[in-house]
Amino acid sequence: MRTATARRISPLVWTISAVAVLLTLTLGVSIGAVSLAPMTVWSEISSHVVGSASNSSGSESTIIWQLRLPRVLLAFVVGSMLASAGCAYQGTFRNPLADPYLLGVSAGAGLGATIAIFNGSGSPRFLLPLAAFVGALGAVILTYSLGRSAIAGRSSTALILAGVAVASLLTAIQTLLQQQNTDKIREIYAWVLGRLSTSGWNDLAIITPYIFICIIILIRYRRVLDVFAVGDEEALTMGLPVARARAAIIVAASLGTAAAVAVTGLIGFVGIIVPHILRLIVGNSYRILLPLSVIYGGVFLVLADVVARTILAPQEISIGVVTALLGAPFFLFVLGSSKSGSVT
Repeated sequence: MRTATARRISPLVWTISAVAVLLTLTLGVSIGAVSLAPMTVWSEISSHVVGSASNSSGSESTIIWQLRLPRVLLAFVVGSMLASAGCAYQGTFRNPLADPYLLGVSAGAGLGATIAIFNGSGSPRFLLPLAAFVGALGAVILTYSLGRSAIAGRSSTALILAGVAVASLLTAIQTLLQQQNTDKIREIYAWVLGRLSTSGWNDLAIITPYIFICIIILIRYRRVLDVFAVGDEEALTMGLPVARARAAIIVAASLGTAAAVAVTGLIGFVGIIVPHILRLIVGNSYRILLPLSVIYGGVFLVLADVVARTILAPQEISIGVVTALLGAPFFLFVLGSSKSGSVT
């Protein structure tokens, strides 16, 4: 029945999703300190693609291609990764509160960025994303080492606890370093709170291949996540290599998240908000839920970035603040629902 229902609603859902993506991207490029008409945006983009003359002015073309479009696309790519990773974690651990930072990714990235800011005066623009990625990757490896019994066994509890312990340890080290270098705390906090400012297309080009591969892997395992819902013992009787499949999903979600936060800083709650809202609309089947999380995670973060750029214009607030203001109450709602048994 679930399969038939999913097939029946899929054409409408995909159509709505395509329209939502186009409208959101148009909105993200059009709105800012200098407002641009949607027709101007699409005229400029289409003329650039086909190589024809553009009717927009030079300043409008610069705003679209050098400022707005790379930022909007970066927001969409990062949001897609964070939402799909959260969705995959929730299915893997059968835990509605799981999110991309479960394995200490954010703490590792924060520590790496802190070290880069303190020691990267030569080329901080290059060192910061690299150091954040290395820190996030190191945190995932450390968590795996401590919680490897959860991968080999039939419970994810050890891995979750290992992630909490690693995150606490790395956060404590980061705090210690900050206390010894108080002159750069402001710069560190600006990164920790999350930002989408880019130097053109560079950041997008750096992380998109990694995120694309990780998302493809997660989508490939979307049916496996449905099998996980019946329990590990039942999955084993069905012939599913539970430990190997769970490890592949966790690695893909963690590395994709590490690539995202390496460029944008720490942007929280996307992995909780988007999958749970979609569950209310399309149900719990990961065959549909995971691909839609990819789409609407991007839509959500683009809209959040629009709010961050405009709500206190001309001042811009950190996008991490926006997602936290939206996500904290939502997290409490999910926590209460999970306790009452209404969220699975």
